[in-house]
Amino acid sequence: MGNRGQKRAEMVDELPADKRACSSLEYRPSSSNSLIQTQINSETRNAEIHDADMDTSSSGSASSHSDEEEPERDSAYGSCDSEGPRHSSLREYQRQRSSGDHSRLRGCLSNLSEGTEPSGQLAALTELCEVLSFCTEDSLSSTMADSLSPVLVMLSRHESNPDIMLLAIRALTYLCDVFPRASIFLVRHDAIPAICQRLMAIEYLDVAEQCLQALEKISRDQPLPCLQSGAIMAVLSFIDFFSTSVQRVALSTVVNICKKLPSENFSPFMEAVPILCNLLQYEDRQLVENVAICLIKIAERVSQSSEMLDELCKHGLINQATHLVQLNSRTTLSQPIYNGLIGLLVKLSSGSIVAFRTLYELNISSILKDILATYDLSHGMSSPHVVDGQGNQVHEVLKLLNELLPTVARDQDFEQLVLDKETFLANHSDLLRKFGLDIIPSLIQVVNSGANLYVCYGCLLVINKLVYLSKSDMLLELLNNANLPSFLAGVLTRKDHHVLMLALQIAETILQKLPDVFVNSFIKEGVFFAIDALLMPEKCSQLMFPVCNGIQLPFDSSQKSSSKVVMRCLCYAFDTGQSLSATESGTCKLEKDSVQNLAKHIRTSYFASELCDSEKGLTDILQKLRALSDELSDLMNMPHNIDSCTKDEEKFYCVLRQIMEKLVGREPVSTFEFIESGIVKILVNYLSNGKYLREKLEPEGTLDDCDIVEKRFEVFARLLLSSSDLSEESPLSVLIQKLQCALSSLENFPVILSHASKQRSSFAIIPTGRCTSYPCLRVHFVRGEGETCLCNYSEDVVTVDPLSSVDAIEGFLSPKVRIKGTEQIESAAQAMEDLEDVEPAENVQFKSASTANSSQGESSGLMEPDSIATDLPVMQEDEANLSQSPPEPDVNLIQRNPDETTSSNNTLNVSAEDIVQSPSCADVTTKSHCPASCSVGDALPKLVFYLEGQQLDRTLTLYQAILQQKVKADHEINSTAKLWTQVHTLTYGIDVDPKDDDPHNHPSLAHNSSMLDKVGAYMQHPAFFSSLFNCELTSDLDKSSPTKDILFLLKSLEGLNRFTFHLMSHERIHAFAQGLIDNLGNLKVAVCPVSHNEFVSSKLTEKLEQQMRDSLAVSIGGMPAWCNQLMDSCSFLFSFEARCKYFRLSAFGRQQVQPQPSSHNNSGVSRDRLPSAGSLSRKKFLVLRDQVLESAAQMMDSYAQVKVPIEVIYNEEVGTGLGPTLEFYTLVSHEFQKSGLGMWRQDHVSFITSESLQAEYSSIVKSPFGLFPRPWSSTVDASDGVQFSEVIKKFFLMGQIVAKALQDGRVLDLPFSKAFYKLILQQELNLYDIQSFDPELGRTLLEFQALVNRKNNMGSAFGENSSSTIDACFWNTRIEDLYLDFTLPGYPDYVLSFDEDHKIVNMGNLDAYVSRVVDGTIHTGISRQVEAFKSGFNQVFPIKHLMIFTEEELERLLCGERDFWAFNELLDHIKFDHGYTASSPPVVNLLEIIKEFGYEQRRSFLQFVTGAPRLPTGGLASLNPKLTIVRKHCSNCADVDLPSVMTCANYLKLPPYSSKDKMKEKLLYAITEGQGSFHLS
Repeated sequence: MGNRGQKRAEMVDELPADKRACSSLEYRPSSSNSLIQTQINSETRNAEIHDADMDTSSSGSASSHSDEEEPERDSAYGSCDSEGPRHSSLREYQRQRSSGDHSRLRGCLSNLSEGTEPSGQLAALTELCEVLSFCTEDSLSSTMADSLSPVLVMLSRHESNPDIMLLAIRALTYLCDVFPRASIFLVRHDAIPAICQRLMAIEYLDVAEQCLQALEKISRDQPLPCLQSGAIMAVLSFIDFFSTSVQRVALSTVVNICKKLPSENFSPFMEAVPILCNLLQYEDRQLVENVAICLIKIAERVSQSSEMLDELCKHGLINQATHLVQLNSRTTLSQPIYNGLIGLLVKLSSGSIVAFRTLYELNISSILKDILATYDLSHGMSSPHVVDGQGNQVHEVLKLLNELLPTVARDQDFEQLVLDKETFLANHSDLLRKFGLDIIPSLIQVVNSGANLYVCYGCLLVINKLVYLSKSDMLLELLNNANLPSFLAGVLTRKDHHVLMLALQIAETILQKLPDVFVNSFIKEGVFFAIDALLMPEKCSQLMFPVCNGIQLPFDSSQKSSSKVVMRCLCYAFDTGQSLSATESGTCKLEKDSVQNLAKHIRTSYFASELCDSEKGLTDILQKLRALSDELSDLMNMPHNIDSCTKDEEKFYCVLRQIMEKLVGREPVSTFEFIESGIVKILVNYLSNGKYLREKLEPEGTLDDCDIVEKRFEVFARLLLSSSDLSEESPLSVLIQKLQCALSSLENFPVILSHASKQRSSFAIIPTGRCTSYPCLRVHFVRGEGETCLCNYSEDVVTVDPLSSVDAIEGFLSPKVRIKGTEQIESAAQAMEDLEDVEPAENVQFKSASTANSSQGESSGLMEPDSIATDLPVMQEDEANLSQSPPEPDVNLIQRNPDETTSSNNTLNVSAEDIVQSPSCADVTTKSHCPASCSVGDALPKLVFYLEGQQLDRTLTLYQAILQQKVKADHEINSTAKLWTQVHTLTYGIDVDPKDDDPHNHPSLAHNSSMLDKVGAYMQHPAFFSSLFNCELTSDLDKSSPTKDILFLLKSLEGLNRFTFHLMSHERIHAFAQGLIDNLGNLKVAVCPVSHNEFVSSKLTEKLEQQMRDSLAVSIGGMPAWCNQLMDSCSFLFSFEARCKYFRLSAFGRQQVQPQPSSHNNSGVSRDRLPSAGSLSRKKFLVLRDQVLESAAQMMDSYAQVKVPIEVIYNEEVGTGLGPTLEFYTLVSHEFQKSGLGMWRQDHVSFITSESLQAEYSSIVKSPFGLFPRPWSSTVDASDGVQFSEVIKKFFLMGQIVAKALQDGRVLDLPFSKAFYKLILQQELNLYDIQSFDPELGRTLLEFQALVNRKNNMGSAFGENSSSTIDACFWNTRIEDLYLDFTLPGYPDYVLSFDEDHKIVNMGNLDAYVSRVVDGTIHTGISRQVEAFKSGFNQVFPIKHLMIFTEEELERLLCGERDFWAFNELLDHIKFDHGYTASSPPVVNLLEIIKEFGYEQRRSFLQFVTGAPRLPTGGLASLNPKLTIVRKHCSNCADVDLPSVMTCANYLKLPPYSSKDKMKEKLLYAITEGQGSFHLS
């Protein structure tokens, strides 16, 4: 049997000799080992501490080992009174021990000094090594170290006796380890030359290895004497003789020396360069990284000498370095080393013509192009706190590109070098051409994807140099390959004068070299208008295209986005020459009016004067598009009614088709023309029937509005998705691309980085009185004028948590500033307190909905209050309940006891009963909200807060509200440095005009929602059409903003793309009703929607990524408001990966997005006194394999509301950790799918005996189209022996399990249907969704509805007659002849109607039959189950956080990847170790076997190795830890043994089988029979 579970510690035991420190040396590993050994030991200790952390909160099933370790771990973090005597006794023992060691050391010294026989010296040295191995620094003194040093150095030269030499050098090593200051005495007594002499002689391998250990210790404190004694060459000369671990020790010595190289006399380290360059070819990652560090340090030291740099390049350094920075390099380097190697190439190319020439010949541009193609700062930074523009990979690449393109030198010393470079490029124009073709499109892509100011400047600098160095013919070819004019038009809208100057210089150079070619292009793309706007901004104010409305002066500090370089001007950002002083680098080189002067020169020199006339400056296609836009507008303004709707829509269709023909035609439409034509605004008006421009949606005529809007969406869908004759590419894709380009040009959502990482944690007085890991805002509260009902709070400046909501601040401030002078107010306050005592759940739930400004029309579940009460305090939702009671106890309780939870047994029973008894759970909770809100609202009017005269938005955090006002005052704010130092004056007063933010209380929206619910039951309109107008896109934009128009149109198109099947099916049904289609078979619709990725904006995604990496982004409240608002309204604009990060940030806070900085210290353990979110321990839970669901229910009762991860341990099994936990979730998933539970539609069973019951329970429900809830009638309590209350409890438990799996990052094996995912995402279902989980029923109901519509249409047109009856046959059969009764198809106990007229279905009551079947299938029949699922889910975290995903994405998030892997991915994402490489025959056989596996075999293999049958989101590349295959050492014949795994580490131990067939046989046996147990192997 393949035994699968074992502790990670076993990996250490299985390390072969070459992976551990030198096994031939019998010395104390913890003290005398190499640097790498120290790191290994440190990691082991950290792992033990981590395990102790994990076991701290475990249940009784945890091992006793962890309980014994716990007190020791606690003692490391603080003192405890009970431990005082223990510590004092330890100190006394240490004093006695030190005294004994000192006397023994004196004895050893006397025995060694008396010149005794070699045997006596050997014995004395052995004892000395033993004493030094176990003594402490207190046992040694400087005098003793000084006395021992000369004796040991002398004995290390004892060439006649190698044992004495070995022990003497070992004693030296131990001496340095236990007493680091001893290295001073050893240097004084010439220990380094003696050790180097032994290394160069290399007579005895064990002596040489010990010499390396000793030299590594000495070099830590004495690098310069080591260098001067020739230690580098001594260490490296015979390095190939040693094992890998000893080679690492040797390189650690060289690293120590290279960190302190002298500024003169280069020869001692330059002679080692050939050996170091050769070592770069080795495969060991740590070895290569150490070599890279050495070479980087050497290059830094000789960077001012061209001769030395040329010397560096002669030994293949350039070739090896370029190979290592390639993306497909076999050696994967850490990010700092990777960046350092690029920096090494920068220094070499800057000062060496040899390096410059070699890099061009090696096609470096291709490598850099690949790096830029993966531009994503989240992967280009070594930590989340690396400052933008400095220290990241893209910045280093831009420096290298900058050095590879020479310009006129300032420095006379390098003038000849620059001339040599220019001469080389002039003689090798083909290399420059290749360089430009690779780089220019990549740089344009980087800037367009939302690069910050420094990266943008660097890209423009490189493009400017390329354009300057290229000849006319080459320049034409380069620019044909990239749309540079459009790029320049976008760049010219920026405000920074450095960026504008570079853009203008590029434009001028292009116009100089190719005037005739690019003048028209510059006009077409809007470059001319952008240049004109620099000179006369008022003239271009009527343009929709963004223009520069003001240039930042060089002295404006707001342009600097980096705290490290606040005083450094952009002019010096990419200089690699002599470092300048702060004063020099803060002085800008550009003159004040240089931008305007250059713009004026370009306009007068290259553009004709008549272009200044706005009409003549427009291109033909722009004028045509404007004409079509006006025509569509005229049609819109014509009066029309529903009767003439069809005729009107045909006119619209013709105009729309002409517009699309222009957009997809042969003549390209530029972004400038597309924006200026006004097409976007008129399309928005057309699709919304003019409602988009109205302030509010009127309740009257809502149904008619939805009819017209849906009809127009159908027309648009027919045009965009069915008109393949317009172009080869989908017209919808073309329109989306145009809108994305326009959005990139128009949007100016600010990226505002706090740069607060330098500031330590603060104490927030308001609203919670607790410490925060981020700085607080300084606020002075002032009572408003005339506020007689309020008193002054305090004259002092107080600290306020920046992430607190306005409601939370009011909750703290309100009791302290209100004057309690009347009995009414006191009684109202008392009534409010009573309300809190009686109905806390409903009150908190209502408040949370109000605070979050939720736009959904129903309650998010019964259990939401509990989940909110235990949520992290950094989330703004959690502070909603602070306005009703003093906040300190609750929040501090959460802060101190994150694991504490209340028993949820009672809650479960109550909620299950409520759901069973109530047909609509949402109605119950909504009714309980209204009286609470009214009574509270009438008792105490809300406070309002003003900042600089502007009222603060209650839906935002204080930080967001202040930022929003700052941005409106200055659109270019990039840093918030002043925000933390200045005092913000907030004026408070009584809200005289309260506005209800709760969507429940908007009568028009409530009316609209209720009508749509009715209509939805009759499957007419998707809820999308109402939500389209009711949600606010973002409050940062004006109503007339063209960006808002684009966002609305993109949102409309995304909805059109999602509901294509609904729209096209509805249109076919309408055509059938009109008699345009006679055959029911023609109702079938085949749609091909565009990929969801086409709606993703790379620029906005990158902006969001930058914002989420900010140190203040501990919750979504720490980011600008546009991030949250766009995510709520237009989440499709962001990539799936970015939304996953945002989801974890919003639902769980920072600790599950990325580790806290405190976890990156040397020990790897957080040293903060306060518990940090990133150091949450884990809970262990005992599970019984034969009672998985019962164990799951107990687990959720205990830990549903606990934020820490849960790990599973099975009864009577030793395995624990990731593997068993993943398998538990898989087993629970399968339990929920068993037949006979009454949960799923496909579960058609009827029970006869208890034996058949057991047999049915063992089978899994077959769901080819996914699981969907089985409908239950509200009049039925039990069916086929299954109680409905049990079904509700299982849905409730399943909701908890699903939420917990999402919270802990576990993978489930639950194949939900797309329609059920829609319900989880709070979306309405209608008739068209039924086909997704029951195609036969859905198609039949669709055809029935078509017949009903046809009958109604004919009845209204011709009156009742026989012909309508004849035409209304179902596949040539009368409806009556189908003998359908009013029960739900497939569920005879679900009676749809008890009316006398509803016995048998006929043409007269077919309408009612269809509507009730639809209602029973997707509304009333499943609503209680769905509400139970949501209630269980909300106990873990609010389900509303999932609404940013689509159904397909939610499946990926919950169940992992559906596709397994491509065969070529296996080698890229699998690690081979401990005896195996990628080319080992057993590995080759294994990969071939995996390739041959079928679907179920792959699932079994994955579950065997990882514990889950599906890969996590992201596939094999996201598997963590990485899948590792190692050689299993067998005692006897390998063919007898089975493979075994450690699922916690995704670690497969594979014996070296003799043949592929034998391997396949044993592997299949292991993965099929080895499931279901975790034991030691």
